[in-house]
Amino acid sequence: MFKLLSILWNSFKMAMQELRVNKLRTFLSLFGITIGIFCIIGVLATVDSLERKVQDDLKKLGSNSIYIDKWEYGGGPDYPWWKYVKRPSPKYEEMQFIKAKSYLATNIAFNCSENGTASVPDASLSNVNFIGASEDFSKIQALEMQVGRYINDAEFTRGTPTVVIGDNVATELFGTAEKAEGKEITFQGKKLIIVGVIIKQGQSFANAFNFDQAIIASYRYFASIYNPDKSDPVIMVQGREGVSTKFLQDELRGIMRQIRRISPTGEENFSLNDINFFAEQTKTFFSSVTIGGWAIAGLSLIVGAFGVANIMFVTVRERTSQIGLKKAIGAKNKTILTEFLLESAFLCIVGGLIGLLLVWILTKVLGTVMPFPIYIAPNIIILAISICVGLGILSGIIPASIAARMNPVEAIRTK
Repeated sequence: MFKLLSILWNSFKMAMQELRVNKLRTFLSLFGITIGIFCIIGVLATVDSLERKVQDDLKKLGSNSIYIDKWEYGGGPDYPWWKYVKRPSPKYEEMQFIKAKSYLATNIAFNCSENGTASVPDASLSNVNFIGASEDFSKIQALEMQVGRYINDAEFTRGTPTVVIGDNVATELFGTAEKAEGKEITFQGKKLIIVGVIIKQGQSFANAFNFDQAIIASYRYFASIYNPDKSDPVIMVQGREGVSTKFLQDELRGIMRQIRRISPTGEENFSLNDINFFAEQTKTFFSSVTIGGWAIAGLSLIVGAFGVANIMFVTVRERTSQIGLKKAIGAKNKTILTEFLLESAFLCIVGGLIGLLLVWILTKVLGTVMPFPIYIAPNIIILAISICVGLGILSGIIPASIAARMNPVEAIRTK
């Protein structure tokens, strides 16, 4: 154990000495390692942070949920919109029927929305999303209130004009969320009473509802002033814990075909959109981006590996007499081999640490302008160090082998 620590320490000192004595040569040789680590860790950190953000945003749509809609989500260049536009819209009564028939669902909600202007006597805000929702909507969306409360069961039943509003609506019209509670707000000429303010959601990639810029009312009140069929209605169904969305989807397909009296061979006039499917699609996309990052970084790492190998060849030549002296006093071949391999690995680690430092600086800069925080996960740091160690061993294996096989007499005579 003591011998191994001694070899490690000597190799580290030699690597540091190489950096001090030949600063420019070593820097230029390690530059490829630095750029390679910067590329791959920068890509991995950004992709990992972005994927976490997208996955979290998708969870806000309702984990383990199916959206029943006339539209098939996803789109594309060949999207047959003319086919879907003719379909009937989901109905509130269909949601109630699903509640009575489904065994795999735990929460089922109906929602529809209109866009318009919200105002108070001395201010107004355009592009506000007015949502009419049934009782389970807040459970599927996991809404939390920062001020006040959510709409209660009695208000849902009676269809009273009590609403909750988003953080941006509260701050733009009232200054703060606290001032909004209990106040009156007007939406498209209709007076509403605010009973709560939703906690700030922030920017989201899965921006289906944009709760910061929204007003939520009970479905019955919404239906008293708007036609739900023309207000993008959707039935949201959340499966029980442990229930696969595939099984839930199959159950809902049977129930919807029963509701709409579709024959066994008849074409379906509804879509069952699996939110988990979009999460899987994003994973596939980010995997492709990561592979691209590896390809770019690989070229830099290969160049860096040749640079480190060049340093080690020069180092072996410069220390030939020292190697001969060590072997003459009893140093074994594997000891010489280990020392040079470790020195090569330490040099690569130094280049990698510089690359990590540059990535850390980049994350701080991008964090101020990107809509999501970027951070370097511990497993990414471990990966970077592992790459450096592996690359160092590969780069130094040939020069280290040459050093280990030297004849001590001939090596001592070398000047």
